[in-house]
Parts: sequence; C-alpha cells; structure tokens
Amino acid sequence: MEWINYTLFTLGSDTPVLLIDLITSVFGLTCVFLAGRNSKYNFWVGYLYTFALFIMFFNKNLYASLLLQPVSLAINVLGHYRWTHPKEEEQSSEDSTALKVSMLTWIQRTYVIATVLFVAFVWGWLLDTLFPADPHPYLDSCVTVLILMAQFLSALKKWDCWIAWLVVNIAQIILHLSVGHVFMPIVCALYLINGVWSLATWFKLYSKKA
Repeated sequence: MEWINYTLFTLGSDTPVLLIDLITSVFGLTCVFLAGRNSKYNFWVGYLYTFALFIMFFNKNLYASLLLQPVSLAINVLGHYRWTHPKEEEQSSEDSTALKVSMLTWIQRTYVIATVLFVAFVWGWLLDTLFPADPHPYLDSCVTVLILMAQFLSALKKWDCWIAWLVVNIAQIILHLSVGHVFMPIVCALYLINGVWSLATWFKLYSKKA
C-alpha cells in the first residue's frame, strides 16, 4: 500500500502532506458538516472516516489512537441506529422517523465533565508509561477522551456535543501547533468554524423540537 505514503505537497521546508492525510481530512470535514446540518448520512461518511483514520494511525505508528477506532466505530453504529429509530417521545416534530435534538441537564453535564477528566487522567498516565515518546500525553489523552464523549453525545443527538467539539477543536489546534504541524491546524480551524455554526443550528432545532 505505497499510495498511503504518497506526498501531495510540502508545507514550508519539511512538512509533507500525504494523500491519506488529505483523504482523512475530507471525510472528517464532510462528516461533521453533515452532522451539523442534521443529516443522518453523516454516519455513512463516518464509517469511511473511521477506516481512513485506522489506516492513517497505523501508517504513522500511532497505536494508542489506532486502538480507539473500534470504540469510535461502535459509537458511530449506535448513533446511526438512535438517529433513525427514535422512541415515540423522542421523535422530531418535523419527521417521526428522526430523533429530535435534546439537551443534557446540569447534573448530567457534571457527570460528563467528571468522567472525561477521570478517564483522561488514567489514559494520560498509561500513555506516559507505555508511550514515553508522546510529548504531551495528558493533553493528548484529554483530547482523545473528549472526542469520544463528543461522538457519544452526538450519537444521542445532544446539543451539548457541539460545545465538546469546540473545546476539542481548540485543544487540537494547540496540540498540533506545539509539535510543529502546519496542515492539521488549518483543518481543525475549519472544524471550529463548522462547530460554531452547528451549535447555533442545533439550538434552533432544539427550540422547534426538531
């Protein structure tokens, strides 16, 4: 699979952008764009995105991130089912076959934050122990756990998922810039813009119980 390492272009003097990087970014941006527009088709793109991430992480020997892809895939499957098979009280006012947007309670938000911090700390400790070459194990783990939580909240069509995604996007920009990446901060900035737009879009859907 030599095509994976095919270099499309180079940013600066020593930052190559591989074909798999571009493919993964396109799938990722398409997936979140569709999710932000309340489209169930985001899950079909999400399957391709997970597969592309698996290849990219394997290619770059990022095994800690690679091992989390089956979890991400499972969340995607859950979300696909929940969005298209709502209970009667969860049905959208505009489409009875679609799940309506809802919000977490403040107690639930407290549980979510506590869970993210606890799991991120444990995962960061494991990264620091098993993969000492990772320059930012705790930041890396916090971003990873928060991504999974944001995916889970999105699978339940909770408006709060976009707040989690905004935090993820900002943290990822900082993380990528800290290790000298040029291409990925640009991609994350596009995610950030989409996140702000989607936050407003889903709030309107929540207000309409759609």
